[in-house]
Amino acid sequence: MSTIPFIPFDEGNALLDWIGLTDALAAGHSMPRAEIADTFLYRGKDTLLNRAAWIDGLGIAVKSATIFPENPAKGTPMVNGGLNLYADGNGLLEAIVDFHLVTKWKTAGDSLLAARRLARPDSENILIVGAGNQGRALHAAYSAAFPQARFTVWNRTRANADAMAQELSDLTVADDLEEAVRKADIVTSATMSTTPLIKGDWLQAGQHIDLIGAYRPDMREVDDKALLRARVFVDSFDTTLGHIGEIEIPLSAGTITRDHLIADYYGLDRFTRRSDDEITLFKNGGGAHLDLMTSRYILDRWKTRA
Repeated sequence: MSTIPFIPFDEGNALLDWIGLTDALAAGHSMPRAEIADTFLYRGKDTLLNRAAWIDGLGIAVKSATIFPENPAKGTPMVNGGLNLYADGNGLLEAIVDFHLVTKWKTAGDSLLAARRLARPDSENILIVGAGNQGRALHAAYSAAFPQARFTVWNRTRANADAMAQELSDLTVADDLEEAVRKADIVTSATMSTTPLIKGDWLQAGQHIDLIGAYRPDMREVDDKALLRARVFVDSFDTTLGHIGEIEIPLSAGTITRDHLIADYYGLDRFTRRSDDEITLFKNGGGAHLDLMTSRYILDRWKTRA
């Protein structure tokens, strides 16, 4: 009987690269559209997400994630869970992949795929809003595609931003979020905010805005004006519409209409910047199909390791 591999974080992390992953995500969206099923359970601030995806020719992935915002104060990680990867041909379990490895690369890679198509190639000033683990992954991802960039981080708690800046030598800390947004070419935001942090009045011509943090119906990181000023793209209509406040709240209120959302990744050829002056905005909603594509990329790299 063959041994089913468990791919741990450190060993898997050393094998991967951001450009290779975004190419794999693009290729995955050229395959038949994923069948996905998401369930969300809530207890106060706590969330259980169960996400499953099946792509004909790529296989099946099932990921469960628990998000408990009060865990860090108790010395426990906020996000936990696991992912199983199943073979396309016979449904056998092929691998168990470290949850945090998949989440790190899937989430930041999801955003980077959009930025490689929507952000100006000469972008030099990148603002990271949020100094958590995902903020560090975004720094690594954007560094791969924009090697000339200078990075700034803003965080609601200054001490956490200072700690991140001590780890990363090319990162400075911003005290004033409005000023930092106005100066940035790219703004990438990964917070747990339920009220908009980034205002449309602050946005400047030519910017690319990347929104990651909102994953619940009550969460938003930008206000209505930001959405109205930008050309808006999402990673998946299936996982953003009806689920995420960033899109659903303004849709339900009639502030934007469905056709304000230009494309998702199954229309990747529409992810284009029409001019250097327009503002583009991407909503990263995640989704099990992206976990499947990412974990398949991880397993492929694992199999070819020296």
